[in-house]
Amino acid sequence: MKRNNKLSTIYLSIVFIILYAPIFYLIFYSFNSGGTMSGFEGFTLDYYKEVMQDTRLFIIVLNTIVIALLSAAIATIIGVLGALSIMYVKSKRAKNTMLSLNNVLIVSPDVIIGASFLILFTMIGVKLGFISVLLSHIAFGIPIVVIMVLPKLQEMSPTLVDAALDLGASRLNVVRKVIIPYITPGIFAGFFMALTYSLDDFAVTFFVTGNGFSTLSVEIYSLARRGVSLEINALSTLLFLFTMVIVIGYYFINQRNNRVKGASVKK
Repeated sequence: MKRNNKLSTIYLSIVFIILYAPIFYLIFYSFNSGGTMSGFEGFTLDYYKEVMQDTRLFIIVLNTIVIALLSAAIATIIGVLGALSIMYVKSKRAKNTMLSLNNVLIVSPDVIIGASFLILFTMIGVKLGFISVLLSHIAFGIPIVVIMVLPKLQEMSPTLVDAALDLGASRLNVVRKVIIPYITPGIFAGFFMALTYSLDDFAVTFFVTGNGFSTLSVEIYSLARRGVSLEINALSTLLFLFTMVIVIGYYFINQRNNRVKGASVKK
């Protein structure tokens, strides 16, 4: 048993090193005064200052955050309604069909999804830009929310709903005062997952952005194509740190919900 645990620890350590080594390499050289990624000559914050003073970049950061928050919020609302629909549909065949359709956007390659949205928006006359990016992010955020919320619905005892109905509560009140509070951790998880996916998405966004509109991931790609610049490192570092703040925030919220739930069970 101890040997298996040791092997698991070694395996996870190797995986984390492979995943995070390039990120920390990028972060390390974002402070290099030499202007290259071949040798560290001295510490500087010049590249971060250049990023902060770039008005166009500030607008792109604002676009990215607004798109992420809006798409995650709307996807969460629709995803919760979708999860409730899937959970309480009576036909098993209909339920399996809805689950399969929900999972299509998750398992499909991003390039195919992006190209499909591009063709769709072109056909129906939606101008590529803020609206097209927002709609795309909502679309791939909904299945993520459904996947996070559905397990919470499935673990909830049906007797809670039956008891509330027997006590005279309307179905709307049951949803508001029984179901929603119970599945709140799943809703938060779905929101933060959709937010993170929106922030770091590149492939889908690349297809549906128009002239004059961009997000951070697309902008980093554009800068990288022009040549290696440590501004890219600084910008990528800031995006990584912002994502980490979101992940840590979600962790503490989840831990708090678990403590509250544990305390209520003891009572």
